[in-house]
Amino acid sequence: MQVTVLAQIKARPGMETQLKEELLSLIVPTHSEEGCINYDLHQSNQDPTHFIFYENWKSQEDLDQHLGKPYIQGFLGKADELLVEPVEITLFTRIG
Repeated sequence: MQVTVLAQIKARPGMETQLKEELLSLIVPTHSEEGCINYDLHQSNQDPTHFIFYENWKSQEDLDQHLGKPYIQGFLGKADELLVEPVEITLFTRIG
């Protein structure tokens, strides 16, 4: 069953540019993952420290595999330096 992800990411003040570069570097390898339907990065118009990934995966298993990829784990290893709080991940199921 397809799963939709909303991942909210908040940069530490002054780290917006570095965080944006790190997030952008995740897009190409993620798009090449077999289970990735879309993986779209957005930045808030009102708050430049606030980013979201809007993602769709073919299955929960595909998402789980994505979260274990070295480039994702590498990013998460930098989270304390770049983020003001942990990434907030909310899962959704499309109903319409």
